[in-house]
Amino acid sequence: MATFIRIVDRGSLSSASETLGTSLSSVVRTLARLEKSLGVRLLHRTTRRISLTEEGRHYLERCRRILAEVEDTEHALNAREQAPSGMLRVTAPVVFGQAYVAPIVSRFLEQHRGMQVDLALLDRVVNLVEEGLDAAVRISHLGDSSLVAVRAGELRRVVVASPTLLAATGTPRHPRDLAKLPCVRCTGLMPGAAWKFVEKGRTLSVDVSGPLACNHAPACVDACVAGLGFGMFISYQVHRQLQAKQLKVVLAEFEPAPLPVSIVFPHGRLLPSRVRTFVDFAAAELRTALERLALRR
Repeated sequence: MATFIRIVDRGSLSSASETLGTSLSSVVRTLARLEKSLGVRLLHRTTRRISLTEEGRHYLERCRRILAEVEDTEHALNAREQAPSGMLRVTAPVVFGQAYVAPIVSRFLEQHRGMQVDLALLDRVVNLVEEGLDAAVRISHLGDSSLVAVRAGELRRVVVASPTLLAATGTPRHPRDLAKLPCVRCTGLMPGAAWKFVEKGRTLSVDVSGPLACNHAPACVDACVAGLGFGMFISYQVHRQLQAKQLKVVLAEFEPAPLPVSIVFPHGRLLPSRVRTFVDFAAAELRTALERLALRR
């Protein structure tokens, strides 16, 4: 099971053999024996790539659960895992990481003096296995089956504007009204010119334009506070300005589904105590922080 999971996670038999520290022929034989014993083909294999069969997808999900339970049992019996120590490598988005994750890391280190944390704040999706990272804070819907996700909460995507701008243009009643109004586009959050909304359960796309497009969210927020246009942001990015009444939320009834906030870590390997301890600690701390951030509709 562990070899099968490693093949899927690494994307090839040769890469799996390297990380397992065994020969390619051994991995091939292990997979062949597994498929023979099950009586089904788990992988489609060509000279260039591998892909899961339908049976392989179901088997992979069950394998992950079974091995995770085995690892949990072993950790519970291992007294040496009681006091975590060593280096932990974590990544998070820049602005959210600076405001919320970094303070959590500091509190974690205060409680676990034997630990060190290398925190990388990056506005890109990082491949944890390839870049040697232990965990990541993600604000997005997760589609990577090679990652375990611990849900910490969710964040709204909101359209905001300054009171001055609203006094001049009026409050939009429908997302389509934004097509005729000045908008500040945060290209780091939404690369294109279209903003997504939901109306009666269906996705609605509205093309917007305006005086500024910028890849840096704080600069876009400042522009909206200055009255340059309407802006769409993740709620934590404008929480302080909303509290100070420098910005107001509009079109709340058309907002897309909230974005989940999760702590993710790789599947298919023994999870060290330092990672498990950090994930449990950080998830609890993030839940508290996100509850405070929650905006009422």
